[in-house]
Amino acid sequence: MKTNNMQNCLQIIPLGGLEQIGMNITAVVYGDSIVVVDCGLAFPEDEMLGIDLVIPDITYLREHADKVKGFVITHGHEDHIGALPYVLKELNVPVYSTRLTIAVIEGKLKEHNLLDVTDRHVVNYGDRICLGELEVEFIRTNHSIADACALAIKSPAGTIVHTGDFKVDYTPVFGDPIDLTRFAELGREGVLALLCDSTNAERPGFTNSERTVGTTFDSIFADHRDCRILVSTFASNVDRVQQIVDSAYKYGRKVVVEGRSMVNIIQTASELGYIQIPENTLIDVEELRNYPDEKTVIVTTGSQGESMAALSRIATNIHKKVTIKPGDLVIFSSNPIPGNEKAVSRVINELCQKGADVIFQDTHVSGHACQEEIKLIYTLVKPRYAIPVHGEYRHLKAQANIAHMMGIPFDHIKILSSGEVLSLNEHECKVTDTVKTGAVFVDGLGIGDVGNVVMRDRQILSQDGMILILLTLEKGTGTLLAGPDIITRGFIYVKESDELIEEMQGIVEETVESLKERNITDWGRMKNAMKDELSGYVWKKMKRKPMILPVITEVEI
Repeated sequence: MKTNNMQNCLQIIPLGGLEQIGMNITAVVYGDSIVVVDCGLAFPEDEMLGIDLVIPDITYLREHADKVKGFVITHGHEDHIGALPYVLKELNVPVYSTRLTIAVIEGKLKEHNLLDVTDRHVVNYGDRICLGELEVEFIRTNHSIADACALAIKSPAGTIVHTGDFKVDYTPVFGDPIDLTRFAELGREGVLALLCDSTNAERPGFTNSERTVGTTFDSIFADHRDCRILVSTFASNVDRVQQIVDSAYKYGRKVVVEGRSMVNIIQTASELGYIQIPENTLIDVEELRNYPDEKTVIVTTGSQGESMAALSRIATNIHKKVTIKPGDLVIFSSNPIPGNEKAVSRVINELCQKGADVIFQDTHVSGHACQEEIKLIYTLVKPRYAIPVHGEYRHLKAQANIAHMMGIPFDHIKILSSGEVLSLNEHECKVTDTVKTGAVFVDGLGIGDVGNVVMRDRQILSQDGMILILLTLEKGTGTLLAGPDIITRGFIYVKESDELIEEMQGIVEETVESLKERNITDWGRMKNAMKDELSGYVWKKMKRKPMILPVITEVEI
């Protein structure tokens, strides 16, 4: 990293989470101390064929591993903790967070056999921990998962406040409201910069309280006493599940929790006391047959249309235990994440075709602050600089406009890109360098072994297919002894394309003969020539660009 002329400065380096939803990870640097805020993953986009997860490139952290003092985690959502098991294998440093968040992280570490080698620390709201030259304070906030927190990170250069994902909920289902008093105290003490959640920065007004969803559930359950009810929501939304359970108990229904991720997190939350399930209310999916449909509720994953989630498997009749019946009521208690709209719509259509009634409006509230709540935080914190975080560029821009509306000059508002190094102190705030960032693909057990070249090949295969050329040549002379045989996959149906196959074979034969006449026997040059000639022919004939793979066998006669 280049040096800069700013003295006594704090550096903020987003390694992910900007210009996208997900993969949140930010390094805060002062002197020889680095504290990393969150370590999330992103889910693959449509063009990332075969990819399971996307995690951040931590090259910068690896290069400065001796300075990294720990990870401080704001809450237990995948986009903030999902990459930890992969990153901790390369960078084994302590992890600090609140009780439920650490419990969820421990579940992930156990799956990766890292539980015994990872140093975990449970903190309480108000705790302050010293990590090198940085002090981190954990502040109560509200979100769509319990135990969410904001962070006040203090350094000799000043204090920054990172809100994490938050909203202002005066009537949360579990726990207390956001600690606005502490935000105000920090504002009076002086805050150098505010890193504020931008997800809902385009939305005017306030985000509704989580309790309003409970009222809606009550009304729906009262109006649908004669049918089975299925509710799909985010696995991590423990408060939402609590309200579903409350309504089910009120109307004499048994509850089944389906979907591995939801079963795991509800079990964890129940053990820690974050959800209260009345005795004999929760039953196993195997016990459904023992109760009439109108006395059961199935709470399931799959609200985003994920193909392997429980609700999608139920909708497509491949779930082993649950089948949709005409008259079932299915409630989508979530909004589609941008990019998931088609998948959600497909599941809804499949459910409707099987005779289910579907409700997908007014059964969800966001876990993120809208404009008026963001304004409230700015009013209390009174930051010198504003650094919008969490969201696509349009969200960051909307937050920047709010900050300016609250009196912060535009030159004190910094919209960053991942990898930019923002150096700041009381006198100045500017980008002074960049570090390597990017996406690392997780494909099965492979981490980072699928790069851009492989992804490009997968896209070509998915779009235009493949042509395999098999031929045998005499060693030394290049004389064609056998073949060429043409095998195609995803390109044409061979049995109905004999003439095309024969023409392609002829082109390969002519190319081999031409190479022989010019005494070209180098395999690399021969393969390139075959690919060039055949590619040109296929494009002229069919306007397609399949992947062409020549396979040469050489024999000595």
